Amino acid sequence: MIVVKFGGTSVGDAEAIERAADIVKGRLARQPAVVVSALGGATNSLLAIGEQSAKGHLIGALRGVETLRDRHFEQCEKLLGTSSEASDVAGEMSATFDELASLAEALSILGHATPRSFDAIAAFGEQLSSHLVAAFFKVRGIPAEHIDARDVFITDNNFMSAEPQTDAIADNARDVVQPLIQDGKVPVMAGFIGRTTGGITTTLGRGGSDYSASLLGAALHADAIEIWTDVDGMLTADPRVVKGSKLIEQIRFDEASELATFGAKVLHPNTIAPAVRLGIPVFIYNSRNPDGKGTRITFDAPRRAVSAIAGKGGITLVKVGAAKMLFARGFLRRVFEIFEKNGVSVDVVATSEVSVSVTVDDPSGLESLVVDLSSLGDVSVERDRAIVAVVGAAISEDSGAMGRAISALDGIKVHMMSLSATGINLTIIVEGDQLNPALDRLHNAFFGKAKK
Repeated sequence: MIVVKFGGTSVGDAEAIERAADIVKGRLARQPAVVVSALGGATNSLLAIGEQSAKGHLIGALRGVETLRDRHFEQCEKLLGTSSEASDVAGEMSATFDELASLAEALSILGHATPRSFDAIAAFGEQLSSHLVAAFFKVRGIPAEHIDARDVFITDNNFMSAEPQTDAIADNARDVVQPLIQDGKVPVMAGFIGRTTGGITTTLGRGGSDYSASLLGAALHADAIEIWTDVDGMLTADPRVVKGSKLIEQIRFDEASELATFGAKVLHPNTIAPAVRLGIPVFIYNSRNPDGKGTRITFDAPRRAVSAIAGKGGITLVKVGAAKMLFARGFLRRVFEIFEKNGVSVDVVATSEVSVSVTVDDPSGLESLVVDLSSLGDVSVERDRAIVAVVGAAISEDSGAMGRAISALDGIKVHMMSLSATGINLTIIVEGDQLNPALDRLHNAFFGKAKK
């Protein structure tokens, strides 16, 4: 069996959902289980409703509810028309929007919203889309069966970024999903959402629908996981920044994970972790180009010196200078204990004889972090930096590749450089406004200039 996941743009409107149905219909022999995101942009709209409600802007929030209601009912009418499924789905959707409006009113009265409240609101998007998609699949002759994702995905109570409980998910997948597949049905469920053991709705955070698909694939020991999105697959660089970016037909799990962590938008960093543990291949396809080759992510992809370039801005560089203490026993441990205490995650680390430099992409919590670090030495904070990542399974074995990367950045100020412990990622810290030029230069150095 396979897990087929459709992102927001791949179920964004009636036409997109029709394409999704064609894709699934062509895979019925492979026993698909389907995971869907909310309609494109719906989650952002829902979170905006929550924020407006909490600020007491109830009229604006309710207008947002009505706009979403109209959008979903419009797509429902286009897809289901006067079919027998139409009235059931319309009733379900109407009740869901009534519940959303009531929640908005309650938050307006309270005057604030908690992470738990935002999860309750954000979850509506996937609930609505999964019901609509399952109903349309039935109209198209697909033996679809809707499953409430919260009956499968059990998480902790870290609202807005809940941690999946993999053993419970495996048990639920075996009890709830597997029997449907064995009975010739096509399970259709939401991604992104789950619930605690106490029954409280949670979400897995941004990129959670892809993560859900990978978790389901691992739980069912699927033959493959397919991620359907709006690009042809993983590319050698972000095509919005670098002209001439090329499709990567095969890439290794560790390379894909590094690229996702350092800015590749097509894949969330957590997505493939459950698949990696079991060696389940992950495919990325374009739902607008279903006959395209896509990208295959596996253990046995070719080892290349450089597979792709990625980057992200908005980075803060924190330096701790302590010449007398740097090589003292336990110094580095104390540095990172302070980061942990302040809840600040670190991306890149580099050390010299007199300092430790780290990058963070979330500046919240820096004020107290700097105060605590000051007890160890001089602390400086440099904002508006960017990370450029040159990723390749064999980059550390190819001195020519390392030299080419450095040469390509001639004239661009480099604040820090680090080779990952795994030896597959050379990370370079540059000025924020030099991110795009750096990406362009590095891509030209390794993959050639775009043809005019």
